[in-house]
Amino acid sequence: MTIPGIADLSPRIRDGLVSPVALTDECLSRIAALDPVLNSFITVTAESARREARAAEREIRDGRWRGPLHGIPIGLKDLIDVAGVPTTAASAVFLQRVPGEDAEVVRRLRAAGAVLLGKQNMHEIAFGGSTVVSHFGPVRNPWDPRHIAGGSSGGSAAAVAAGLCLGAIGTDTGGSVREPPALCGVVGLKPTYGRVSVRGVMPLSPSLDHVGVIARTVADAGILFRAIADIEDADTRAPQTGPLRLGIVRSPFFDDLDAEVGAGVEQAVALLAGMTAGVSEIPLAVRADATLLSAEAYTYHAASIAATPELFQPETLRRLRTGEKVSAADRDRLRRELSDARQAILAVFERVDLLLSPTVPVPPPTIAELIDHPEQLRPREIVLLRNTRPFNVWGLPAISVPCGFTRAGLPIGLQIAGPPGREDWIRALAAAYEQATEWHRRSP
Repeated sequence: MTIPGIADLSPRIRDGLVSPVALTDECLSRIAALDPVLNSFITVTAESARREARAAEREIRDGRWRGPLHGIPIGLKDLIDVAGVPTTAASAVFLQRVPGEDAEVVRRLRAAGAVLLGKQNMHEIAFGGSTVVSHFGPVRNPWDPRHIAGGSSGGSAAAVAAGLCLGAIGTDTGGSVREPPALCGVVGLKPTYGRVSVRGVMPLSPSLDHVGVIARTVADAGILFRAIADIEDADTRAPQTGPLRLGIVRSPFFDDLDAEVGAGVEQAVALLAGMTAGVSEIPLAVRADATLLSAEAYTYHAASIAATPELFQPETLRRLRTGEKVSAADRDRLRRELSDARQAILAVFERVDLLLSPTVPVPPPTIAELIDHPEQLRPREIVLLRNTRPFNVWGLPAISVPCGFTRAGLPIGLQIAGPPGREDWIRALAAAYEQATEWHRRSP
């Protein structure tokens, strides 16, 4: 079954052929039926969602259509503030935290007429890549519930893949809106650093945090992105893919790949080479040290660590404390180095326009193996996020699109990244690849 996307449904909603109320009820029914297995939602705001859907239906009937998100049911990662709804960050520390106002991205979604279905499960405080560590239990992959959905935006990716919502807003500090979509067979777009407001979003590492979107198709991701981003509408005028020069960095992005992941990505690269000005291999020094992330995360959570350390999951507390001894002087030095890295990477785009890589080098591990061998959790997550983290360091826009499946039926993702502000270029190439293949038409 192919689950309809935002771009497919939006014109039908505008023309009165699809009811936002019926669409919202369908999503809520799917949540009730499937989420006891997937565990992708923490809070389902059914009553307010139905109220928003009824309001959207009235407005559209009265000729006040607001655009392609009007009446579309959307999910939110549970570190994004919604007034009057708990923002828990999947942690016992924040179970009673109820914000008084919406995050900026929520304000923009409301202005676009979106229907907000609720808050989605995640890796505790966003400090991890598996969503195994959560006060509410692990999120399960819709393609095989024995496997992880990725993290930290695991609930958002699983919900989109399973059709529990038509899109979701997540955050990405080291890969969290690209790695989970890659593992769940959907699209994840991390914009340029600073392009989407983080006001009202609980930080992990302000120097690296990005707000991004998860959707079924590239077109759907573009609709969500334009609704929440600080952009001029020139972004909608995407270039032709033919002149684009593509580059690949063999090491580390293609090192130690699972054989099936490698085969799927190489086929995608070959296809794209024939659709563009070609692909060249380029050398690039890649450094993605986590010291600044750990230091900034510890600084934000220091008061809670001192007051109620027992409320954090043990693994989260261990990770937070790795940033405890980083001095203010060292944090300042690391931020200067980050700024230098973001300037230095621009030279790459004198030689190529976009970079290609596997989103994740290996298929998703099972939940049981990570729970049964907790000492392997962090090393396995480091591998899972290896190819996504550098683009947070560089602050570059990057997208993950499905590019195949393993023999076991688990999705494979292709990552496309570009220079600052060129979300239009990466979306154009991703859309061209998507239209030339059938991977996005599969549903779990």
